[in-house]
Amino acid sequence: MTGFLILAFVILVAGVIAVPLASRFGLGSVLGYLLAGIAIGPLLTALKVNVDALQVFAEFGVVMMLFIVGLELEPKRLWAMRGKLLGLGGGQVFLSTLAITGIGLITGNPWQTALAIGMILALSSTAIIVQSLNEKNLLRSEGGEASFSVLLVQDVAVIPILALIPLLAVPGLAGAAAAHGAEGAHGGLDLTANMTGWLAALVRIGAVGAVIGFGIYLIRPLFRYIAAANLRELFTAAALVVVIGISILMTLVGLSPALGAFVAGVVLATSEYRHELESDINPFKGLLLGLFFITVGAGIDFGLAAEMYHEVLFWAAVTIAAKFAVLLGVGWSYGLRREALWLFSLSLPQAGEFAFVLIAFAVGNAVLDQDLADMMLLVVALTMLVTPLLFILYDKVIAAAYCGREAEREADAIDEENPVIIAGRGRMGGIVDRMLDAAGHRATVIDYNSTHLENLKKFGIKTYFGDATRPDLLASAGIHKAKILVVALDEREQIDRLVRYACDTFPDLHVIARAIDRDHVYHLWAMGCRDIVRETYDSSLRMGRSVYEALGNDRQSAIAMVEAFEQMDRTSMREVADAYRLDIPAHENEALLAKIRELKAEWDPKLRDAMDEITKRGR
Repeated sequence: MTGFLILAFVILVAGVIAVPLASRFGLGSVLGYLLAGIAIGPLLTALKVNVDALQVFAEFGVVMMLFIVGLELEPKRLWAMRGKLLGLGGGQVFLSTLAITGIGLITGNPWQTALAIGMILALSSTAIIVQSLNEKNLLRSEGGEASFSVLLVQDVAVIPILALIPLLAVPGLAGAAAAHGAEGAHGGLDLTANMTGWLAALVRIGAVGAVIGFGIYLIRPLFRYIAAANLRELFTAAALVVVIGISILMTLVGLSPALGAFVAGVVLATSEYRHELESDINPFKGLLLGLFFITVGAGIDFGLAAEMYHEVLFWAAVTIAAKFAVLLGVGWSYGLRREALWLFSLSLPQAGEFAFVLIAFAVGNAVLDQDLADMMLLVVALTMLVTPLLFILYDKVIAAAYCGREAEREADAIDEENPVIIAGRGRMGGIVDRMLDAAGHRATVIDYNSTHLENLKKFGIKTYFGDATRPDLLASAGIHKAKILVVALDEREQIDRLVRYACDTFPDLHVIARAIDRDHVYHLWAMGCRDIVRETYDSSLRMGRSVYEALGNDRQSAIAMVEAFEQMDRTSMREVADAYRLDIPAHENEALLAKIRELKAEWDPKLRDAMDEITKRGR
């Protein structure tokens, strides 16, 4: 018990120190965990810790991560990705296997061994890629979704790889394999190990079908029953039981537990318990993923690496270069361009965590000799270690270059003058533009996001590229003749700059401005703008009305209560805005603070009386 506590303490200290430091220097948490593992590797060796066994346990973090990803991916969205899954994923696996197999043959390996190396190294690291894309909010981007599609196909590709490896036995390695012991795909019991190929395939398909059926017909009633007990810890335990049970089932039939967890997550994506499951699993997922990355770093044998560093560096470079070239070609052929293509190509060229299992499986089935397997384990670890650096390359060089190129792009020439100008066609400006178009009014729309504009062109929506805060661009749009300027930009500084210029230069122009929050309303009011819309205000009022109705008020009463609140809020806001000063921060403006306290004392009782009166009438 004491030894386990010491081990846990050492690992936690390493992670707590390394990860914040890595994040502070922009290296990302994954590289921090890997470096922490490298740092404590000698200590774990001195403590005689079985890092491989610890890694098998930590891989459960990958299973949990795929379960959570599945929860966020409804079946209809997965069906919509089928083109990417088959084209991008299938193309990457096949062509990467082909390229690396060819290099294996050139270097003098038997064709069976070369093919096994190609299949093993063609797979990428789901743990590192999904974690890194999530941290950088890139998982839902075009390049991120393409990368995720490939990872899903790779998880499925493990099934035929496991079936094919035993058929690639090299006669000269049979004795070594017998000594090593042919193990299951995950180093444990595999019920399909002695079955014929077709029977094993049917059993595995049946296991996946059982997971889907269990998710559809049994899990929801189970969680409904547990939720009735109203004990949070029972719900957490049940969530863990589901994930662990699916993992055990997948392991027993020689499949990836991560694949089974992902399928279960997709099945439950439309469940009313989705968010509860996600919040319960997330803490365990984060801890185990961190432990997994630490074990990868700690498992690097630097003594062995020093002895065969030529081979390790050669195969690591070959793996990354070959897969990068394949990804670049496949991504381009399926329409990825610009930074999306670079993100896709730079995120996937490493070997994956499942390679650790497949290498042992290949040794046990007389496909790889032990020396080659040891070298490949180092190659896998090294390519995983390089991956966070490739993400840094994308962030600091690729993404920055495209942002800079976008900034250097010349603004479009505006060849029309309309009574309404809309600055920004995002979430708010886009709806305003559509509403005007529906009523037969033409607006001149200016936006600075060139990628967004290119997508709008596909739908026949005309939008001009340019910085709407530039006076010369506004002049070419005919602002001196326009009746209305809608300021729907995203950045507060840009909104302030445009509103100030428009109000000062064109006093007769009706300026309708988007406000980020309540303080921003006061700020824009002080600049002279008198038509201000808080970006979340109306949706918040609608939500409040729904709350009133859920509390038992009829719809008319709820509407009246919202109107009473809105009238009070708007009236008091104008009075507070008159006390706001641009040269003093709001929290230091004593006159403003005094006015807020005064109005609160005056309006709160009146509003409460009005609400009570409305409630009584509703009854």
